[in-house]
Amino acid sequence: MSTTFGDLLRTHRVRSALTQEELAAGSGVSVRAISDMERGRAKGPQRRTVEALARVLRLDGEELRELVDTAKAGRMRHQAPAAPWALPPDVPDLTGRVEELRRLERVAAGGRATEVVVVHGPPGAGKTTLVVHAAYRLADRFPDGCLFVNLRGMDARPVPPGEVMHKVLRTLGVAEDRIPAVDEERASLYRAELRGRSTALVLDNAADEAQVRPLLATGSSSLVLVTSRQTLGGLEVGTRLALDVLSSAESVRLLGAITGLERVSAERAAAERVADLCGHLPLALRIAGNRLASRPRWTVGHLAEQLGDEGRRLSALTSGDLRVRAAFLMSYQHLNARAALVFRRMSLVPGGDVTPALVAVAAGVEEDAAEETLEELVDASLVEVSATAGRYVCHDLLRVFARERLGADETDEAVDEARWRTIDWLLREARASARVFGPNGAAGDREKAAAWLHRETGHWIGALRLAHAARRHRTVLDVATAMHWYSDQRGDGVLWHEVFRYGVDAARALGSRRDEAVQLNFLCWTLCVLLDQQNAALVVHEQAWAAAVDCGDPLEQAWALYYRSAIERRLGRLDEARAFAVRAVEGFEAAGDELSVQFALSNLGILLHLFGRYAESAEVHRKCVAFHRARVEEKPDGHDRETLAVNLLRLAANLIALRDWDGARAASEEALVLARSSQARNTESDALFRLGAVLHGQGDAADAVVRLREAVAAVNPMRTTALVEMLGLLATAHDDLGEHDLARSCRSRALDICSRSETATTRAFADELRRALDAPPEVRRDGHA
Repeated sequence: MSTTFGDLLRTHRVRSALTQEELAAGSGVSVRAISDMERGRAKGPQRRTVEALARVLRLDGEELRELVDTAKAGRMRHQAPAAPWALPPDVPDLTGRVEELRRLERVAAGGRATEVVVVHGPPGAGKTTLVVHAAYRLADRFPDGCLFVNLRGMDARPVPPGEVMHKVLRTLGVAEDRIPAVDEERASLYRAELRGRSTALVLDNAADEAQVRPLLATGSSSLVLVTSRQTLGGLEVGTRLALDVLSSAESVRLLGAITGLERVSAERAAAERVADLCGHLPLALRIAGNRLASRPRWTVGHLAEQLGDEGRRLSALTSGDLRVRAAFLMSYQHLNARAALVFRRMSLVPGGDVTPALVAVAAGVEEDAAEETLEELVDASLVEVSATAGRYVCHDLLRVFARERLGADETDEAVDEARWRTIDWLLREARASARVFGPNGAAGDREKAAAWLHRETGHWIGALRLAHAARRHRTVLDVATAMHWYSDQRGDGVLWHEVFRYGVDAARALGSRRDEAVQLNFLCWTLCVLLDQQNAALVVHEQAWAAAVDCGDPLEQAWALYYRSAIERRLGRLDEARAFAVRAVEGFEAAGDELSVQFALSNLGILLHLFGRYAESAEVHRKCVAFHRARVEEKPDGHDRETLAVNLLRLAANLIALRDWDGARAASEEALVLARSSQARNTESDALFRLGAVLHGQGDAADAVVRLREAVAAVNPMRTTALVEMLGLLATAHDDLGEHDLARSCRSRALDICSRSETATTRAFADELRRALDAPPEVRRDGHA
């Protein structure tokens, strides 16, 4: 009797003094597979499996050749003549999917009678590629064959289960005359034939649960891999794999595998751009790679330029019989009328993930109907559930396809009406939500309004851009005006620079010098306070002052003076800043605006502090605190909670300078509570900073570090001066604790920020930070630099 592969493997393993578990750990081949080989169940493992075992067994020369030849002979002797191993060709350049393959390997080693896995995902995600590759990798575990059936779920007539059973039975060697014509009898034979076999069955491109359910026969340590664009939620299966797009790095790696690594490496940025424009979808990436491979004179940048034109993108993603558009179209044609409408109209929404309420507006349906339809689209893998509960998102390329269908399947009039209905709804909601935050704000739930404005930022700013481009000036101006008080604590400088720039454009187009002055003042504040661009702020201030003078509005003139004072202060010109501050106070008093007088007095108090007149500054801020506290008592949920918190922190800074630690701590803690209850993020980070400063001043460096780290984590990174101050004090606290490496890291980060800032304050900080970095630790501790 000739020696079998199992005999040889066992002999070499025993000689090497290895257990099956040790051999499995070293080779990556499962214990179960090794056991099957040694018992003769798997008589001809694949060559890569043999080589992995041989490496651990340290076989070479004649012994290695004998093991490889014996495995090859086993494969030739024992494969069924009906070719039950007939899988489609494997893809040699499969990229990514490491975790998915590991999960499939764990499932295959599970030991149950039959393991069923559903792999679902959008068209073009590479579902078939993954399961076929997995079947090749796992083939040694299934000695009775690996079978593949295309169920043609996207065809007008998907393959009936009875026809699938007939094909599988014939592949397993069952004679034609033994296969019953009646479906129920055929199913019985199908189950009986599979019951005693160990097989891997790939059911590709399933239409629905009804097509798949009769095919899930129980076998002996078998595996069924089902792919579908539908989620097949009605099937009771052990494992579900939702196939997502590739990561950016994996996408570029796949392009390189197809096109050539050197070509991609030479134009890395362009390759990343191509990957982004392909939406990291494997089918699109493969087509893009094939186009480059078949056009060696093209640069990667040229393809990126082609794909950058959204109107041509899907046409450019065509190579031979591979077409992204065709893959999408098959799914789209299976939608009912309402689902197709909702899918198309999602492309009208200007931002990212959406709520059913917003989709309902775009589609012109009830919100409940929109939510139900979005779930249908999720099941069809044309829409995904967002990471945020209750929201949905559409893949970038599918959005492009949806816009194409919008133009092809609807009239221009219907599309235009739906587009502006959506834009107008978003801007009405944004305006109404923002108005809740002003000193005399409309009644409303501030927390709910803040949450809506934050979550829907991408949508309402997108709608504002479209309204600005369409010259809907009154709407744009109303939204920009409403946003002012909300912007004081929320969002970032880049956002508000765009909003108020649109506001300026709208005011000018409407010919309103007063509105122009208002918007220019808002824009000046954004440049000065949020973006720390003092020279640009100075230019805008001059324009705001001129507009305010032209229209004869004393209040806007006073605000222009107020912002000019802030600019001069940040440029280090304190005398000029004080002069403008005094004029601002006088201007607000002349205008009879008591609230604005308090803002100007608080600004004057800041300057008194900078001049070292801490007691006078504290007195000013005590009066401001009393004023706003009275307003809070009158209207507890109003704007003054935030303003009270700001003035408490300015008072705390005075008290810290006067070493009134208890008073400073009480003011800071009250401000923190107010800021958090108002969701005033900037003030919250400042309150944490003040508390850290108090704790440090009291000699509690450990607790100071905790608060200061919280402050650094919470601060808006565009508030460069505040961030540099926080990092500087945090560095000093680390030095006090002997944590000199952490201190150096904080100072280096702060110095890097200073190098990118134009203010006199940060330039002064930079000099101090450099001296501290050069000084020995004991000097830094004593000097608190």
